[in-house]
Amino acid sequence: MFEKNLEIGYLLDFYGEILPERRRDIMDLYYNDDLSLSEIAEQMGITRQAVRDSIKKTEQELFFYEEKLGLRRRLTEAETRAETALALCRAASETIPPALTEELEAIRRAVAPE
Repeated sequence: MFEKNLEIGYLLDFYGEILPERRRDIMDLYYNDDLSLSEIAEQMGITRQAVRDSIKKTEQELFFYEEKLGLRRRLTEAETRAETALALCRAASETIPPALTEELEAIRRAVAPE
């Protein structure tokens, strides 16, 4: 049996909408609804092996999208940079205008909602 990869869940959030509907549904059932291969196969009317093959193929495709487009990587970098800039502003609060700190806080919330 193969283990579920948390990274795939994140990549589904970024690239799920560009997947074919049937494969997106299978991935959603597997990763978000936590159904087994057999349960998905029964629900979708296909074999367990077809479900596994679809998941593996889609995982490879998601990694390919991330390699080429890098959306998750860029968002993670933006989150880190926003946190760093905000920390620097807080450390130098006497010399940094409050409006700048507020704007950086807004950026941080936009890229990393709580």
